[in-house]
Formats: sequence, C-alpha cells, structure tokens
Amino acid sequence: MRIYLDNAATTPMLPPVIDAMAKLMQEQYGNPSSIHAEGRAMRAVIEEARKTVAKLIGAGIGEVFFTSGGTESSNMALKCAVRDLAFNASSARLPSTTACCTPSRLAHQGVKVEMLNVDAQGRIDYEQLESLLQDDGNARTLVSLMHGNNEIGTMTDMQRISQLCESYDAFYHSDTVQTMGHFPVDVSKTKIHFLTGGAHKFHGPKGVGFIYINHMAMLKPYIDGGGQERNMRGGTENAYGIVGLAKALELACANMEEHRLHITELRSYFKARLMDSFEDIQFNGAQKEGDFLYTVLSVSFPPSEKSELLLLHLDIAGVSASGGSACSSGAEAAGSHVLTAINAELGRKTIRFSFSHLNTMEEMDAVVEKLKGVVEQRKLETVGMY
Repeated sequence: MRIYLDNAATTPMLPPVIDAMAKLMQEQYGNPSSIHAEGRAMRAVIEEARKTVAKLIGAGIGEVFFTSGGTESSNMALKCAVRDLAFNASSARLPSTTACCTPSRLAHQGVKVEMLNVDAQGRIDYEQLESLLQDDGNARTLVSLMHGNNEIGTMTDMQRISQLCESYDAFYHSDTVQTMGHFPVDVSKTKIHFLTGGAHKFHGPKGVGFIYINHMAMLKPYIDGGGQERNMRGGTENAYGIVGLAKALELACANMEEHRLHITELRSYFKARLMDSFEDIQFNGAQKEGDFLYTVLSVSFPPSEKSELLLLHLDIAGVSASGGSACSSGAEAAGSHVLTAINAELGRKTIRFSFSHLNTMEEMDAVVEKLKGVVEQRKLETVGMY
C-alpha cells in the first residue's frame, strides 16, 4: 500500500464530499442561470454553498465568488485590483511574496513591484514592509502575501499585516490556498480586501475555488461572459464542484482542532525520527510552533550519490512526496526560488513531506525505514571498543 505525503500538492477527497457531489449529479442537472424550476433548484444549491463558505470565513454572502481554483482567484485579485482600484501605474507598489502571479507581468503594466526580503527561515521583513508603505506617500499600494508558504511552511502574521495595511491605507491580498481549512480565518475581525482559496487543498474537488472580495474593494469582472457570479465571472458555474468545496470546507472547519493536534503530533514524531536516524539532516523554514504551517515539513538531506534520485527511490518504494511546489512544471530542475531566497545550502537535496489527518504514526515509521535504504544513516558510536 502506498503512503501519500504530498498533501500540499493536493489532498484526497473525503467520502462525505464525494457523496454530496454524487447526490447532486444524480438528482439535479439544471443550468443555474435558467429561470425554470430546474435552473432555480440548481441556483438555490449554489447560493446555499455560498452562504456556507461566507459563514465559515466571517464574510458577507455578497463578498464570496466561486472560481476555477486558487490560481484564478489570486490572478483575479492582483490583476483586477491593479486595473480597477485607481492605482497610479507610475508609482503604485506591490510588496509581494505571492508565487501564483508573475510579478513581471504586473511590472509590464507600469506597476512598481517590490519583493519583500525574507530571513533564513523564510519570514518576511515586517520593518521593510512598513518602510515601503511609509515611502509610498499618496501612491495606492496593494500588499499580496501568502499566508503559509507552500514549500517550506513558514507563515505570515495576517493580523500584523492587516494592521499595517490599514494604518497606511493599503489594500491587502492574502493567498490562503495552503492554510484554508487548517487555520481559522475571520475577515470580519481581520481586515483583508482579497482572500483566495482552492478546494483540493482541504479535501475537496479540483477545478474549483473561491475569492473573498471586501465590499469596500469591489472589482470589475476578470472573465467576461454571461452575468454569472453576480456579473463577476462569466461562465456557467461548476455547481457540483461548488457543493464539494462547501462540504469540504465545512468538514475541515468543524474538525480543525482535532486534525491540527493529530497532524502536529505526526510532524513532530516524523521530524524526531529523522534526526535520530540520519546525520547532518536539516529542516527548511520556521520551526517554532505558531510560525509554521503544521501540514508541511521541508527536509534537507546532505549530498550523496543516492540523494539526487531520492524522490524517485521513494516513489518506487511506495512513498509519494515532492521536491517543492506542484505549481510549476519543471521547477525542481530550474531550482526553487523559495530555497534561493532563504540562501539554502547548495548541493543538498530537499524533500517536502506534507501531511493530512488521514496519515498515521505507522506510516511515519515506514517512511523512515524506506529512507534508510537510500540515505546514508547516522553512524552508530561503539562504546568501550578501542
């Protein structure tokens, strides 16, 4: 049986989510834009799902829009904000660590993009952020930051960033693709203008996500077409996916604390086993509890003849892990921009193990044993032999 430790890339759908989607597929097929009974029934289903998502993140129903996933949502937030919110293209800034939107594309629109510095653990420089906001003067600024980094797991302080943005009248976009369903989010208490998420990261279906847009920062459509999503996104809604998203998020939030405790225990145990079993093993990203995304552990192995093919050997042995982000095809060959930013030691092999509540302690032991077959083990000291 295979062991799946690549939950930061995608998560398996849960049976209740599949059941909710299958039931809808069997019973309803109307186009939610149609005015007849079948259409109205499907519209009611979508609006009920919207109500569920809005309640779980503390938003108004009119502030939640469904999309094809986290990437579209974040593209919509950044590109439409630059287009629609009175940015002065010659002086506007975009302090960012968001990976999903290429900064150069926005720079081509005349936007000044500032990438924030990070320390060796991947934590952003909050003083630099405040300095940039102070220096902007009357320029309109959009701050776009990942809540939890998808490669090394380091978190940003959403409340602190929100307060800074409010102090300097800046817009704030939080990419919560990795953290939604794993950490509580309440936009009624933490001022965020744009918040994005994708269902398949919290045990929902692929191909569906959402964007929260604060009612004080409404945008024009990103995809033109019909009047779907209250004229914000053209195209017939993926009703089955939307229902799956809402059900998955509902389950994730209802069981969040239980899952957090279980996954944190798994991560700590696995980390301790690795430290006991291998020499010169290192961990990327913040490791102080509260500063890291508990579902992710980025492990750095020392150079060796076998380490370069470590991922392949693990796959053959029945373990699914990754070298980093699944968002960019071929990214591993080109090198991780995240590891470059934190000045990770060259020549070492990094494996990202990412966990869910479905993983077990027995699986952690099994992975360590499989790793021992391809990584040089810690040399055991012999006592009393001279």
